[in-house]
Amino acid sequence: MKQNIFQKKDENVVIPPLESSQAKAQSAEKTTLTSDFVPAAGQSGDVINLVGINQIYNDHGSSNIVFKDFNLDVKDIKDCGQFITLMGKSGCGKSTLLRYISGLQAPTSGDVYIYGKKRTEKDRIPMVFQQYTSFEWKTVLDNVALPLILKGVSKSEAHEKAMDMIKIVGLTGHENKWAKYPILSGGQLQRVAIARNLVVNPQILLMDEPFGALDTVTRKQIQVFLRSIFEEAKVDPTVIFVTHSESEAVFLSTDIFILDSGPANVKHHFKIDLPAKRDDSVRYSTVFTDYVNKLGYMMEDLKKGK
Repeated sequence: MKQNIFQKKDENVVIPPLESSQAKAQSAEKTTLTSDFVPAAGQSGDVINLVGINQIYNDHGSSNIVFKDFNLDVKDIKDCGQFITLMGKSGCGKSTLLRYISGLQAPTSGDVYIYGKKRTEKDRIPMVFQQYTSFEWKTVLDNVALPLILKGVSKSEAHEKAMDMIKIVGLTGHENKWAKYPILSGGQLQRVAIARNLVVNPQILLMDEPFGALDTVTRKQIQVFLRSIFEEAKVDPTVIFVTHSESEAVFLSTDIFILDSGPANVKHHFKIDLPAKRDDSVRYSTVFTDYVNKLGYMMEDLKKGK
């Protein structure tokens, strides 16, 4: 049977829940829906193209130009997933770019293409936010199953697939709990949000500062968790991630784009040459530290207008 693209290749690989690094959550083989945007067989080209993007906000007679003739291409790297992080000063347009791609917002002018197909108002790409977005009056299981039910999948099949994803994200045993704090921790609620977005088998996943509200220890644990899902994906997914943390960006990313503002443009783009398989030990390497320092210098120069 076909697996979700974010399904672990080895079903005995453990993704530990946040409360106990020894607890095991085995993933299960399952069938899944096809994403709305998938590359055609043998297709090459770009995953995303932002073409001629302009964004102007008019406020009390003055105009705030966020984007002016902005272009960005995310290449499709054959047989290789990519984890792209957007960084820059607050207000430079990072989150706005995610909203364009997801379909939550349209630019003043310009076009968004996904795998060469122009995105329409009906198209949606899943997005995980910093705020907890679960429905508090629903259980974890019902939250994760909801996107499938909205697509017309029967309740029994949706629950079966949702349980498979709940196992993948390490929430087994919590499926019948209400998806709200303090019944679930902040890290667990973000796992619910990630599971809900992955259950529809997306080729692209957008994440807007999803770990910003977590404590340091939990944040590092869930970074490892997210990275492990990305590394073991069955197909080459594209994750586009926004953060203000240099160390988080380096640990997770294959590519980092730094945006300048007024209006926005890509100031820097560089690749992270770290092992494809990453765990906490990577954080203590000299290469990792060098990347974090380099990124920190770039961000400081950005704030100084250099």
